[in-house]
Amino acid sequence: MTRNDRPAGEPAGSAPDTVAILAAVGDVAYDWQIGSDRLVWGGNAGDVLKVEHPAAIASGRDFAQLVQSEAAPTRHDAVMKSTQKDDGSGVPYQIQYCFRPSADSHLRFWLEDTGRWFAGPDGAPVRAQGTVRVINDRREREQRLAFLAQCDGLTGELNRWHLIEALLRTLEDAIQVRSSCGFLLVAIDNLAHLNDGYGFGIGDEVISAVAKRIRGRMRGGDFLGRYSGNKFGIVLKKCTPDEMTVAAERMLAGVRDELVTTSLGPVAVTVTIGGVTAPRHARTVEEVLARAHEAMASAKAKRHGSFLAYKPNLERDALRRESMRSTDEIVAALNERRISLAHEPVVSAATRKPAFYECLMRVQRPDGSMVPTKDVVPVAERLGLVRLLDHRVLGMVVEELVAAPTLNVSVNVSPASTMDPEWWAGLGALLRRHRGVAERLTIEITETTAIHDIDDTRAFVARVKELGCRIAIDDFGAGHTSFRNLRNLGVDIVKIDGAFVQNLSTSADDRAFVQTLIDLAHRLGLKTVAEWVQDEESAKLLAEWGCDYLQGALIGLASPHRPWRPDESSKAAASA
Repeated sequence: MTRNDRPAGEPAGSAPDTVAILAAVGDVAYDWQIGSDRLVWGGNAGDVLKVEHPAAIASGRDFAQLVQSEAAPTRHDAVMKSTQKDDGSGVPYQIQYCFRPSADSHLRFWLEDTGRWFAGPDGAPVRAQGTVRVINDRREREQRLAFLAQCDGLTGELNRWHLIEALLRTLEDAIQVRSSCGFLLVAIDNLAHLNDGYGFGIGDEVISAVAKRIRGRMRGGDFLGRYSGNKFGIVLKKCTPDEMTVAAERMLAGVRDELVTTSLGPVAVTVTIGGVTAPRHARTVEEVLARAHEAMASAKAKRHGSFLAYKPNLERDALRRESMRSTDEIVAALNERRISLAHEPVVSAATRKPAFYECLMRVQRPDGSMVPTKDVVPVAERLGLVRLLDHRVLGMVVEELVAAPTLNVSVNVSPASTMDPEWWAGLGALLRRHRGVAERLTIEITETTAIHDIDDTRAFVARVKELGCRIAIDDFGAGHTSFRNLRNLGVDIVKIDGAFVQNLSTSADDRAFVQTLIDLAHRLGLKTVAEWVQDEESAKLLAEWGCDYLQGALIGLASPHRPWRPDESSKAAASA
């Protein structure tokens, strides 16, 4: 509309079409003559605004008295308090406010008021024209989105982001005024079991009920938020260590002492809590969260349904520093190509001729000395670096096989790599690139890895064999895998754990056990390797029992030399 338009609601020309369109979309037009305060509405005002007598809103003052303006601007504010100037085309405005149809009505709904005001010769507003529409549904959606931006939809408490913001503000205040605050990380115990046993709907009911119980036992001014699926965070303002302990015990009892009522019946629920006092034991949000997690993990290891406050631990801190140092060393060794292979011969038990070589990883320090493998692999597994090492070793093994067309080798693969898509992609790419290599490569997995998840291991074995490689179970006997599982896995070779082999000459129990393993393996069509063969008597017994291959100190220790290469064999003999 412009200042030359007919006031809304007056019939003329095509106006009825305009009114009909507005009515069809649920809008009602108005024209407000500010000087006289006359407010003229479209003919559908009664239907849209639920006003029984349109005369009741025939002036700006009358309409304003029905607007709930406590939390929103009014049309009068938008027009009369505007700081903009009319350039001849009017000044636009759009506001939202709550409206009631009459002074005694209990009905409330939200309106969106969109229009333009026009100035007189002195620049002051003299007229406003616009439309209003009911936006209850949209307003509800907007409020819901605003709520979810700050709060968790299930519990109504702060979401993770705003919880951490509250923790940050509280921590900064505590540091500034030299006071103390606390943070509790509360985990619902065995929530996964509840979800499995009763369904996720019951799990949600439990989460909601626990939040209410915690909220009911908090001090005013503290903050509660949902940290993750089964965890809540509580920010305790101006809290000493003793007060934090009291608060935690109150939360434990509040959740534990009464059954949680759900739609499927009562459920017993406990929580485990880890706490940290700041800034005494943590001066950043990251430190607070990490140490609360540590305390909670320690509490769970001790007993579910308990509380533990974080305390500095020199041994743990030293282990962390060592882990960081080891991480740097392993990454540096990878980057600087200080990973090498050692080769341990595996010979035929009958002829003592080499059948294949087990390729073992070696890590060299910058000064040329070697890091013991036992000091590398466990650390690499704990730090998530073992897959990088496995990938490098695999590439080096394939290079050896390509360079020596008659060579057969085996290589051990860590459990983490067996489930790693990148490792699979690397293995497949290497074997497709180098035809004829796969049938000379044996992949070894430990028995403990195999029995951890039989179905996953069976799938792993099938994929390796599809690529053309053989599969060996290493350290067999340590995990007591049943021969039924062994048959179902479809492996090719069983490597008998050296702990049962090294004392064959003196232990009747070991002799009986190993002989039985060899016999059963042969009945299943599997080849056998005896590890840790250290004396001639043991080697002869193993050969008599039908063991296929021998490996150990008697046969030869792992060496960086490549005995299948004549030049290196002669060098090794000369150095000896």
